[in-house]
Amino acid sequence: MGPHPAVAAIRLAVRRVLHDVLTDLTDLTDHTGGPAAPRRAGDSPPLVLVACSGGADSMALASALAFEAPKLGIRAGGITVDHGLQSGSDLRAAEVVSRMTAIGLDPVESVAVRVGRDGGPEAAARDARYGALDEAADRLGAAAVLLGHTRDDQAETVLLGLARGSGIRSLSGMPEVSGGSAGRTNRYRRPFLQVDRQTARKACMVQSLPVWDDPHNIDPAYTRSRLRHEGLPALEKALGKGVVEALARTAQLSRDDADALDAWAAEAETGVRDADGRLECAKLYALPPAVRRRVLRRAVVAAGSPAGSLFARHIEEVDRLITGWRGQGAINLPGRVEAQRQGGRLVIRQG
Repeated sequence: MGPHPAVAAIRLAVRRVLHDVLTDLTDLTDHTGGPAAPRRAGDSPPLVLVACSGGADSMALASALAFEAPKLGIRAGGITVDHGLQSGSDLRAAEVVSRMTAIGLDPVESVAVRVGRDGGPEAAARDARYGALDEAADRLGAAAVLLGHTRDDQAETVLLGLARGSGIRSLSGMPEVSGGSAGRTNRYRRPFLQVDRQTARKACMVQSLPVWDDPHNIDPAYTRSRLRHEGLPALEKALGKGVVEALARTAQLSRDDADALDAWAAEAETGVRDADGRLECAKLYALPPAVRRRVLRRAVVAAGSPAGSLFARHIEEVDRLITGWRGQGAINLPGRVEAQRQGGRLVIRQG
């Protein structure tokens, strides 16, 4: 008799991602741009890590990784991040390490971080967590880090983006593959974006995997918690079941559109600069608004504005220097960057 359907679903999702990791390793190029040397029998197997909090989603992911990785010649390890935000968090992290070791992951580590205040508590914790994961992956030489975000998390992310009014890129939610430090473009993998939260929890239950429910996940002080326990249930009550699935589909469709527009903007940017590399306002004005705003955003980020702090309202203000020019002064942007129109050119620089 085969595994329980919930277990089979999470294992299949992880197996597909591990195959993608191996394909990417095969396609790697060395620093000179030539093809990477083929893997030899004596080479050590690639390492894939799971970021595990001890919750149902990440424990289900850790279990599936431990089961699938050896069959593909991959070493499976785990990292848990101690944010230090709750009393006894160090003991909780040590317990998660023990659980990951018990299911066969190796190496397994707990990494303690100090959470700052920039961007609010949720953003600060996220930044600290990814910093720790990047450091561990670099140090251990991991080919990839798996994250346990589910379809429900994706739906919440889409709604948060909609509430911020940040445009189609925010509506595209979390990508299946995203980058890390040192120019790594495909470090983070999210196998469960098509798996619902209940399936992950069921997989833990039928495998008798102990899980920990983070009290922050039900704390109404956190925006995502309120959305999870109040916002989404209210939407489902008003609109019927299927809201989560519809939002996840919206994320994928939005991502496809956003990727196409980003590619268009990257190509268009070279054509709107003068011989000295300055942006020409008349040429910017001639671009479709969606493309123009992307060109402006790229230029602002390149000047030093943090992408995570740059919202649609910032770019709209810069865009008015092109489309609604009335002699306005400089626009102040995150990262001490300012944008100013001078003699038909748009000058964007750090002040």
